[in-house]
Amino acid sequence: MSESKNHDVVMKYVNSIVDGKKIACIETREACVRFLNDLKNEKYTFDIGDADFVIDIIETTLVHTKGEKLDGTPLMKTPLLLEPWQKFIIYNLLGFFNKGTIIRRFTEAFIYIPRKNGKTTFIAALSWGLALLYRKSGSSVYITSAALTQSKQSFNFLLYNLKHMKEIKSFRILNNNQECSIEGSKLGGDIYIRALAANPDTQDSLNCNIGIADEIHAYKKPKQYNIIKEAMKAYSNKLMIGITTAGDNVNSFCYNRLTYCQKVLNGTVSDESMFIFITKADEIKDDNGLIKKGDIDYTNPIEHEKANPNYGVSIRSEDILSDAIQAQNDPQQRKDFLAKSLNIYTSSLKAYFDAKEFIYSDEKYNWTIKDLAKLKIEWYGGADLSKMHDLTAAALYGNYNGVDIVITHGWFPVIYAHNKADEDAIPLFGWLDSGQLTLTNTPTTNYSDVVKWFCDMRKLGFKIPEISFDKKFGREFVTEMKANNFRVVDQPQYFYVKSEGFRRIEKQAKDGKFYYLSSEAFLYCLQNVRAIEKTDDMIQYEKTEPNMRIDYFDAAVFACITMLNHLERKGKARSWVDE
Repeated sequence: MSESKNHDVVMKYVNSIVDGKKIACIETREACVRFLNDLKNEKYTFDIGDADFVIDIIETTLVHTKGEKLDGTPLMKTPLLLEPWQKFIIYNLLGFFNKGTIIRRFTEAFIYIPRKNGKTTFIAALSWGLALLYRKSGSSVYITSAALTQSKQSFNFLLYNLKHMKEIKSFRILNNNQECSIEGSKLGGDIYIRALAANPDTQDSLNCNIGIADEIHAYKKPKQYNIIKEAMKAYSNKLMIGITTAGDNVNSFCYNRLTYCQKVLNGTVSDESMFIFITKADEIKDDNGLIKKGDIDYTNPIEHEKANPNYGVSIRSEDILSDAIQAQNDPQQRKDFLAKSLNIYTSSLKAYFDAKEFIYSDEKYNWTIKDLAKLKIEWYGGADLSKMHDLTAAALYGNYNGVDIVITHGWFPVIYAHNKADEDAIPLFGWLDSGQLTLTNTPTTNYSDVVKWFCDMRKLGFKIPEISFDKKFGREFVTEMKANNFRVVDQPQYFYVKSEGFRRIEKQAKDGKFYYLSSEAFLYCLQNVRAIEKTDDMIQYEKTEPNMRIDYFDAAVFACITMLNHLERKGKARSWVDE
């Protein structure tokens, strides 16, 4: 391996972060540590040739189309010079090979940076460099996003540069309502770059070796990403890049991908084929070292620099500080500032709960189902049954040493599961894989499946004194539960009755005394709850959107009310409001 000026820049960048000389967030530091460890890993060889080729292609052929330097000097038509963090990304993606082969180590990448850090320009430049690198294989590069207008920003950047290079006639250009593409033969090979909207319904016949999915926080379905990833199977050296800024939906594909990548960086999960580069503000930790999800020192310039790799380049320190102060003084500006400038996921404005409060509370505890079955806890049941063929959920609710614990499970008819998972973007099969859902073989809800779950939980050792349910919505269920020796209490579904359970769950989560066994299904439903404040602190809640589901949360509320009512009748209830 011969060294180069780019190699020196990358190593200086990495070492400055690892040594603490350069300000960086936890995830960026972990990425740099991972890079140094990979250099020592005998499973891989590291060769900078292709990385230097792509960097040099970008810096010698492409120019800025607009913008100004910090001193106001125009950038238009000046060479596009990459920043150290961008060269670091390219060195990782193109430098590592499986030992003894020409097969690249990384086949997928997740790049997570705030807005105004040159993301769109970098995407376009990278697509150009990779297209030329793989020209002898007949490179095919797709740039996708939720909306075609976003993809066309990168496409238009390349068109501008082809005109600037006076090479526009060397390529076949299509730029119309049907297709936006650049095609041609350069330096002994073929290249094809196309801008697309991420529409999985019209993209089953795609074939590419490079896919760049932009702004994946706006993707409604995982299939929008996966359809491009699946288009690469004909290539050994393929690369799928997801690049995005934070969004406001923690039920989304993007947020789940972010949390997965964080686990890879901190060593909780192993994924040798995934490259990860994350820059964001660090969240505050409590006295026990647990991260308070979403709690940010957002007026601190240090956090601004951690989040923005182009801080002092395209990000002006005085501008972002001014925005931070405005976000502090005007709460309606805070959500967008946290998401777009500090790269922190925020909850949907329609959602009542801040999911991060529940995540923070849940992470304090680690009891398993087997652990809970052995503890001296009385468990109270609740259920939310679908009338025909939709999601059904059941819950057990208990309290141990002041901590409220909810165990939930769901059922969905298998013949409708694929359609509903796709149409309504419900992660049913993820819940199935993690044991939080059962797919039933009947076309409509089979109440016997729910009864069996309660029976199985009782066999495991769960003491269940009482279950509440509104018998108007399932007399068969009530009858079968009683036949299996469960005490079932009729519980009408009036909002003023459900308010008490709702408020209990809300308070326990805020106090860090709520545990839901890290159930993705429960968290998904929680995020879909929209609530309206009524008189006397009553609350009426519903789904944020018609295609969303709240069944797991609803079942938990019913079970919580059962516990409170049972304790009151036994004369053991305490005023938890005053605790």
